[in-house]
Amino acid sequence: MPKIAVLKSAVSVTAAPLSAVSGLFAPLVAGATYARMLHLLVGWFFAGIVLMVYPGTYHKSLGEILMAGVSVDVVLLALAALIPAARRAEGVQARLLLVPDREEDIATEPSRTWADRRRTAGWLIGRVALGSAVGFPLVFGITGAFDRLTGPDALWYLPLVPLAVLGFGWFLVCAGRLQLAMAIRLLGPSPAERLAEAELRAERLLERNRLARELHDSIGHALTVTVLQAGAAREVGDRDFVAKALEVIEETGRQAMEDLERTLVLLRETPAGANGVATEQPGIDQLPTLFDTARAAGSPVEAQVDVKPGILPGVLSRESYRIVQEGVTNALKYAPGEPIDIRIAVRDGRLELRCANRLPGAGRSATGAARPPAGGAGRSATRKGGKGLRGIRERATLLGGEAAAGPSAAGTAAEAVAGVAAAAAGPIEEGNGEWVLAVLLPLRLGS
Repeated sequence: MPKIAVLKSAVSVTAAPLSAVSGLFAPLVAGATYARMLHLLVGWFFAGIVLMVYPGTYHKSLGEILMAGVSVDVVLLALAALIPAARRAEGVQARLLLVPDREEDIATEPSRTWADRRRTAGWLIGRVALGSAVGFPLVFGITGAFDRLTGPDALWYLPLVPLAVLGFGWFLVCAGRLQLAMAIRLLGPSPAERLAEAELRAERLLERNRLARELHDSIGHALTVTVLQAGAAREVGDRDFVAKALEVIEETGRQAMEDLERTLVLLRETPAGANGVATEQPGIDQLPTLFDTARAAGSPVEAQVDVKPGILPGVLSRESYRIVQEGVTNALKYAPGEPIDIRIAVRDGRLELRCANRLPGAGRSATGAARPPAGGAGRSATRKGGKGLRGIRERATLLGGEAAAGPSAAGTAAEAVAGVAAAAAGPIEEGNGEWVLAVLLPLRLGS
């Protein structure tokens, strides 16, 4: 063990200098360094071309050249910054040559405000100034080094070449990093662009969540109905009942496939499916078909929809359909064969949704006899707040409303919300009362 420890210590001591040497030379051979050098030299080329046109260098002192050249450069660059596309062109070039860690740190949008133009002007002037600070020493340094190395005292200067190359290489590295920092500071997204980007990310996240809820509600409902019908057909054995069950399974599967196609079309961001089928989401006017499917699954549905056609905004109509669909699906899953009572109405500027069903064993059928569970289910599952109920609450919250689910007495949706909230802390006992899903949605926030 001591020998192993000594070997590890020796390896670590040897690795330390190698790491230092690697850190010293790695930036000098990195591709980003030379890409940034090219970006710097482009700015220097601009200054050099302007200098050759005006004021020139013939019979001019260094002070006269700098005063005239700098003044002309600043005026031309400030005028160029007024062009909205200049910011976009500089941003694209900076992304390609300055190699930022994150491309989004440098904007590629045209100037939209005077603040954007001022920042673009500062960037152009700073870019040309820094490029000139690199370009002129590079040219004069190479010329001077060539003269020294080809002169009579070349042997005296030859040992200094590695140090000069190393020093100038790190000068380029630092200049490139400074240029990148300037680009992020002056070409980075403005506060308005950052806000717009944050809003876009939030909208995309909400859209993904909405599509996830659409798939959960649609496919979950279809699978629930299919399982119940298949189980009932297996146990009953009547040919007519089996044929009816298969018909319901086929229709439910077809509806689920249509919902899935609509969702996939939304993901592809196309206006219609491959067959040119419209991609409109189901609304409250299609609830009768949903109720017929539940009745075919063996659960009587009594529905009262007191909503005038066209009064609901499109998004509110679609979300209401999905909420009722989830309520019916839960009733079929946890209380198969029990009556389902649906109440939908508009009161006091709010849309009230109430979906209730007897808890298993709580009541009798309309004929007075105990209702057997559809699908042969002789038991009922304990209902918990799963993804479906959580999705309903999310839908209601996004629309500015509220939702509650649990055991409650009869009444309007508003009364049911209050009743469920009061009973939320108590245990849920099977065979006692109703399970109620109650949702309140304001009409003014539904558009």
